[in-house]
Order: sequence, then structure tokens, then C-alpha cells
Amino acid sequence: MEPKIEVVNLEFPENTNIILGHSHFIKTIEDMYEIMVTTAPNALFGIAFSEASADRLIRTEGNDPGLITIAADNLRKVACGHSFLILLKKAYPINVLNAVKNCQEVCRIYCATANPTQVVVARTEQGGAVLGVVDGYPPLGTENDDQRKARRAFLREIVGYKF
Repeated sequence: MEPKIEVVNLEFPENTNIILGHSHFIKTIEDMYEIMVTTAPNALFGIAFSEASADRLIRTEGNDPGLITIAADNLRKVACGHSFLILLKKAYPINVLNAVKNCQEVCRIYCATANPTQVVVARTEQGGAVLGVVDGYPPLGTENDDQRKARRAFLREIVGYKF
């Protein structure tokens, strides 16, 4: 059977960041929760993980019921086993991404973004596979000297990233 290629639009609130990845074990959901509360203790977050065998449930954790629901709803649309989605407010992926990548169960990170996101999925008779993501929009040009200065100034305005 030829796989069917599908594009799934993720839907999440403005000023929310996401991390979409692939993992391999039911323990992922609890480990992700521990990573979030220890790495970004003031963050609001919701996590969903799609089991690929046994009960094949979408497992959820988090400290914000709305973000938990949105994460689960998005993974239900993606419908790919062993995928996970973290929705994050009051923190940025840069605050938690290395800890998430170092989680023993994590196989791959597809994206970490606040941009509009589309997930490219292949569907077969067995299930679905994330092929990749469309993160935001294509570039409109190359920065000039003034834009470079503005970028550097902006990075120094964000508390804690540059001094």
C-alpha cells in the first residue's frame, strides 16, 4: 500500500511554545513532567504522549488543565504512535530543550517553536509516521546591517539570554 501524505495543522494559543518529538516508552510522560517542573518551575505546561502499543492511549500530564487538553487534542489529530507534544507558557523551549533531548526515552525532536506549525504525516495500514514539520513561514530576504544590530539589541533585552 502506498502511504497517504497528510498535513495536520497544530492549534495552540498565542504566546504558547510547543515541543514536538518522538519517544519510545510509556514512562516518557512522567519523565517529561519531572523535567518540566525541575527545569522551568514557574512554567505552565501540558504534555501529551501517544502510546504505540498495548492500550494505545494518549497519556497526559501537566500543571495547566487547558494546555493539557490542547496537547491531547493536537496529538489526537496527528495520530502517530510514540509522539509527544509539550505546550509551554511562562518559559521558552530554550529553557527546557536540552533536558528534554537528554531524556532517555526521547528519540527525536521535530520542532520547538511558537510559530504556526504543520505536521507532515504519512499514513499506512499500520498507522501514522511524522515525516517532518513546517515551522512558520519561508524567509523574505537576508538581514542588513541595521536588522543585524536590531537582532543583537533584542537578544540583550530578553532577560537572562545575553549580557
